[in-house]
Amino acid sequence: MSAPARRPVRMCVRCGALTREPVTVSEVHAGSGPGFNVYACPECAPHIPRPPDALDLLASGRPEAPERERG
Repeated sequence: MSAPARRPVRMCVRCGALTREPVTVSEVHAGSGPGFNVYACPECAPHIPRPPDALDLLASGRPEAPERERG
């Protein structure tokens, strides 16, 4: 007979309360190691702004660089 699965307990990024019903509101990526998820409680989750999509940032973040002159 197996033990019942434990529900995760996470801290809400907005109110700081511990919740057994965490909602993932963001993913933080790291270039030198594993990233992590950011959680909110169900009450605060609708109030957390969605992070921008990385591909949208790349497309709109920097104007095209002028070509270098070859000398």
